[in-house]
Amino acid sequence: MSKSTLAIIAAVSAATGAGVTAAMYSTRSEKKIQAVASSTSVSATSSTSVPAPIPIPGAIPPLPTVAPVDPAGLFQYGFPGPVADLATRNSLVSSFDRRLRNPSWVAEHITPASLALSNGDRKHSYFAEDASVPEKFRGKLKDYFRSGYDRGHQVPAADAKWSQEAMNDTFYLSNMCPQVGEGFNRDYWAHFEDFCRRLTQRYPSVRIVTGPLYLPKRGADGKWKVSYEVIGNPPNIAVPTHFYKVIFGEDGTATGPVALGAFVLPNAVIPNEKPITDFEVPVEAVERASGLDFASKLPVGRRKRLCADTVCALVIKEYADRQKTFAKEQKAVQAPTRTSPRNGAANL
Repeated sequence: MSKSTLAIIAAVSAATGAGVTAAMYSTRSEKKIQAVASSTSVSATSSTSVPAPIPIPGAIPPLPTVAPVDPAGLFQYGFPGPVADLATRNSLVSSFDRRLRNPSWVAEHITPASLALSNGDRKHSYFAEDASVPEKFRGKLKDYFRSGYDRGHQVPAADAKWSQEAMNDTFYLSNMCPQVGEGFNRDYWAHFEDFCRRLTQRYPSVRIVTGPLYLPKRGADGKWKVSYEVIGNPPNIAVPTHFYKVIFGEDGTATGPVALGAFVLPNAVIPNEKPITDFEVPVEAVERASGLDFASKLPVGRRKRLCADTVCALVIKEYADRQKTFAKEQKAVQAPTRTSPRNGAANL
């Protein structure tokens, strides 16, 4: 991982670290207070006689035991949130971020058997708004129109060919984020997705969590700031600065070792020659940057580092050329404009 990426994640983690430190010292202070209170209580009860307290003239009376206010009364009108719209579908489980109009995370499971099936065809799938998300918080198809960004799958359609319905599930906008097209979504990111599929040659069960990040960047004044574009008219969908994948390579047993890997990639053009290991990060770094928890129930003793357990390298395939050929074929047969080649370009 590059030094700049480490610095970015460290900056995101700074506030979290300060909070943990404050909580630790707060806990210590509380323990000291409890210890003093306990000692006072023991001394008082062990005494044979305790004189009654003498009232002090002009002393402030103790606070009433019943609070004169009810902040929780707000809930009679509704719970403000934040609310994560959880969707459980055939090929994925996702959690949607209403504020940024993007998924927080999308989880999938692939196996050699699931990838061997070919019952779904993306020519029959269409990008669609997710009606399970309230309309005012929903990403819209029109938001991508002429935005300059692709509708980038978080769970790729190619991972869900085992049924048409499963493939259709990957085309909801709640499984999409704005991604740079040429040089990323149609190139390096596509090769990375292919790498994840090829992991099933090594592991009988592979689980992948994918999602966006909004990382700070140091400005000319030396200060770290989070800045991202918002597409749509009016502005509606945030454009992530980075994307992550957390990968679990399982041996097919409930108690066996798990190869764990985490990667953070910028939402930008990446040369195909760049090693994927340059983007490898500790899973804790993704957790700190995203505010999510991926492996708290996975004992350290069962963990193995993915790129130490297998070769982490991309196989470069010319997806862009294949897409151009596909587009020409679609035009020749006058296919509907809603059909969905991989790029999902916003100006289609």
